[in-house]
Amino acid sequence: MSKKKKALPFDKRGGVLAINRRMLNSDAYKTLKPYDKVLLLLLHEQWRNERPVAYSVREAEKKIPCNIKTASKSFNKLQEVGFIVCKEQSLFNSRTGSKAREWRLTWLPYQDNEPTNDWEKWRA
Repeated sequence: MSKKKKALPFDKRGGVLAINRRMLNSDAYKTLKPYDKVLLLLLHEQWRNERPVAYSVREAEKKIPCNIKTASKSFNKLQEVGFIVCKEQSLFNSRTGSKAREWRLTWLPYQDNEPTNDWEKWRA
């Protein structure tokens, strides 16, 4: 009889974020500034397979923390390098409320499709 494999001691209460080493060792990831890397983790934390991640520049500004210009540059850099793709633009309406931009994270599955890993195509 074979022994039952013991589960790894991850904290199951809060969940676990796993990032593959290939991405961490890529040139695309190495070009990111610290603010960009923090934003990448904040977006990853909100990821769900069935829907894009709704995340605004103002929300990033508060959570990183940084100024709004730095947060905006981080979103632009993640898009430029291929880590995120904008699925839906933001909308501001004072009567009906505002809506944050929605992002697809290219290193993770989306609606049961394989990750596109657009960051692998990026060249300096």
